[in-house]
Amino acid sequence: MTKDVIALTPTMPDVRALLAGLYAGGPDLGVHTLADGAVVQLCDPNGRPLVSVEAPILVQVPGETSRLLDGVDGAGQAGPVWWTEARASTAVPEAGRLAGSFAGRLVTALGGTVWPAEAATTEVVPLTTDVSAAAAPATGGPAIDVLTPRTAVVIQDRPLVPLTSWLSDALRTATESDRALQIVTPPTARLTLPNRTALRGLPNRWVVQDPDHGYYDGLSGAVLHWKGGIFTPVRDEQGTTPVAGAFTVGAGTGERQLLLTLRTRHPADPDLVLGRALETCFRHLTGTAPTGWSTAEPVNVPWSTRGLTDLARSRAPRPTWLIAVGHSDRPALATVRVRRTPAGVEEDIAVALGYGEDEPPPLHAMEGLAAELDVGHGLVTLLTSLRAGRRDLTVPAHAEAPPVPVTFTLGRDEARRVGRSHAECPPHGPTPVPLGHAAEPALHYRLGDGTLPQAWGRFRALVGHLRPADGSVRTP
Repeated sequence: MTKDVIALTPTMPDVRALLAGLYAGGPDLGVHTLADGAVVQLCDPNGRPLVSVEAPILVQVPGETSRLLDGVDGAGQAGPVWWTEARASTAVPEAGRLAGSFAGRLVTALGGTVWPAEAATTEVVPLTTDVSAAAAPATGGPAIDVLTPRTAVVIQDRPLVPLTSWLSDALRTATESDRALQIVTPPTARLTLPNRTALRGLPNRWVVQDPDHGYYDGLSGAVLHWKGGIFTPVRDEQGTTPVAGAFTVGAGTGERQLLLTLRTRHPADPDLVLGRALETCFRHLTGTAPTGWSTAEPVNVPWSTRGLTDLARSRAPRPTWLIAVGHSDRPALATVRVRRTPAGVEEDIAVALGYGEDEPPPLHAMEGLAAELDVGHGLVTLLTSLRAGRRDLTVPAHAEAPPVPVTFTLGRDEARRVGRSHAECPPHGPTPVPLGHAAEPALHYRLGDGTLPQAWGRFRALVGHLRPADGSVRTP
């Protein structure tokens, strides 16, 4: 049974409803709070946390509960839904049942749905495990199951692991203490794209625990072992790390993903509104603006360029990272990193869109999109790629084909920085197509149709040619 249980209710759980849920363990258990009351913990008589409950989140974005919870559609209603997540300790056998009873009691009082459905009960779960001999482990946060001087380990066995606020907090805790974040899942689990992005930098890892193959990295396939308080690659006498046998390329389904990686740059103007470049991408490729944005999953706030601008401004000069989603009929996800640089305010944007076997990706729209981004949104660079991958944009624990470049666009200001005559004549091609302003256009390079891996060689040669001495053109 999963250690994470979620109650989806049509109304906000008030104090009385939460207390009724927390009575799931009977009168002998205690209640503590963390993070100024944002997390409530059900604890054993010695203070060991058994279940941690996060403050309810109002999810106002249609389709988010279905995207993250295997098709569960909110609380059986079309409007917003309150998402209350309970995370059970993996160290105490009764904790999972306590989390299920908490959620079941909440839904009994308020209506709604429990995920997973089989976890829901209203029974009192007595604590029968003797935990008096062992002190509660200091893990540094309710989401962290194991904490060592080198890593923070989070154990997840839900089918789809999103970048929840729990995991975002665990990542922040690990980073601030110079530790790795390592998420351990069974081989059947998948990650959301935002979670994959968060785990991209080593020594952060997605650790897959396979009953037949031991531990391996879910993104690279490297065989791992626990050594020195951290999961690290196994190496043979030659220093080579083997790839797990389970990490093989899955059967092709014909599904594909269209990937955009772009950077925009704006003057640091008090009237600057961020998010418009991302909105332009969504409108060109899906027909509508994003439906919502947030700093974690579930994405719960309706789309607002003003709202995300206010957040980024309140955090400046620190960078701001956020997630945006599109309508459920066209899987679309984006991450945005806003940062202040000596050149102005930059947005690093990654967009992914999913297509079925009979849904051709709109590669024909790339030139028009690049032109609009350059004319109105301060485009620096735009790389478009195509890959074989799941339409729902989730990441499985097996090998996937790498993306193949389709087009690359150099914004007009960046072309001027490189030197226009130089940028227009790469020695090995391709010859760029001018876009946007006639007198000073952006330069759009066609690299292929997304089916030939040789396009990576053309792209690397092109970027090597465009990169000036100061290195201002960076590979997206």
